[in-house]
Amino acid sequence: MAVSDDQDGTRGRWDPGVQSYASMGYYNPDYEPKDTDVLAVFRVTPQQGVDPIEASAAVAGESSTATWTVVWTDRLTAHSRYQAKCYRVDEVPGRPGEYFAYVAYDLDLFEEGSITNLTSSVIGNVFGFKPLAALRLEDMRIPVAYVKTFQGPPHGIVMEREYLNKYGRPLLGATVKPKLGLSARNYGRVVYEACRGGLDFTKDDENINSQPFMRWRDRYLYAMEGVNRAIADTGELKGHYLNVTAADMEDMYERAEFAKSLGSVIIMMDLTVGYTAMQSMSKWARRNGMLLHLHRAGHSTYTRQKTHGVSFRVLAKWCRLIGVDHLHAGTVVGKLEGDPHTVKGFYDTLRDNHVPANPANGIFFDQDWASLPGVMPVASGGIHAGQMHQLLDLFGDDVCLQFGGGTIGHPMGIAAGAEANRVALEVIVKARNEGRDLLKEGPDILRRAAETNHPLEVALKTWGDVTFDYTSTDAPDAIPTATR
Repeated sequence: MAVSDDQDGTRGRWDPGVQSYASMGYYNPDYEPKDTDVLAVFRVTPQQGVDPIEASAAVAGESSTATWTVVWTDRLTAHSRYQAKCYRVDEVPGRPGEYFAYVAYDLDLFEEGSITNLTSSVIGNVFGFKPLAALRLEDMRIPVAYVKTFQGPPHGIVMEREYLNKYGRPLLGATVKPKLGLSARNYGRVVYEACRGGLDFTKDDENINSQPFMRWRDRYLYAMEGVNRAIADTGELKGHYLNVTAADMEDMYERAEFAKSLGSVIIMMDLTVGYTAMQSMSKWARRNGMLLHLHRAGHSTYTRQKTHGVSFRVLAKWCRLIGVDHLHAGTVVGKLEGDPHTVKGFYDTLRDNHVPANPANGIFFDQDWASLPGVMPVASGGIHAGQMHQLLDLFGDDVCLQFGGGTIGHPMGIAAGAEANRVALEVIVKARNEGRDLLKEGPDILRRAAETNHPLEVALKTWGDVTFDYTSTDAPDAIPTATR
């Protein structure tokens, strides 16, 4: 790292030329973070020969006010106030060469109510900094003073249940499969069969927008015909997540307005539309009384690796501030990445009003959401009826369980797949309410229910032994403190 011989602090702050970031004030182990500071913890992997404290100070500097040399215009500001300050550097347990760097940012560094500005600052240029071999943003503490500048979810978990009149159990959904290639009428048939069979929702997937084989308007019309017929047949409110993701905001608003005109209770968008578009759609959903589902399309390109990128727990916090009602957050037992402790931390972050620090779950800071509504986590990706006891034990009631292939792949058809899921859910909820041990007794409870429900029997025979047992790449690096 190109610095002069000022590591010992012998040079003055305003001496010209290149100085170390630490000597310019970006490392301050005596700093006491204020209640209004935005706090972040980075996993820093310095290049060989780079001092970890200097590397951590560089992260604080380059994500706030610093540049590579002394600049005199710092004297025109209250520079010590606007400097981010690395106030703590810890070795990562069991991972030599990696360090947790804790950084405090003054609240005035960020525009009110703007995740775009927050992210431009905290993860802007610094991830490409040459002296770092890798860098990962592990967690953030959003102070209440900043939380209150955001609207949060348009409705939240409590209001969603009141909209839907569904209580005391998880919600059930399914993603239409195949993702691509169905005609609009056949797409609507899938929606109808799944909702009629017992699901609460069906959904578009992330990559179904408006392709030549099925334009968006036609899909909306046939999907809502399926929803309305299922409502008439079952007497239950149903919904289909109509994906409004498009090339520009004008098209997104047009699609959302059309979904509203058809009587849909929910729309969806993809994470790939970007933070500004997401926040714009959140404001639209609140104004128009529509639930808003967010598919986290593309997140693993930067959330999955342990040493470089942004943890999903941070992304979950940003999405709660932006304001979505649903967010995919992992299943643990499905086909997608998910360490159980890490995923539990994601769910707590999305649902709870106060989230205490819990290193075992990857939570570094206490987080007070100051009554910002909770986000309904969505579990999807390779789950099936035979795992219902595990899913309920892991996630409780406030979750939407989405079985795509585990509904539409049922040998007896889509409606039978949906029925199997609904029966499995209801018998496991009943057992939970009776105080039974779900993990121990769950498989037997499902088998006994299958004796009187043929769709569930077939589902268990088809998928009962399917598991996805792979080592998670993103498990917490912490040794829990022993308690008495």
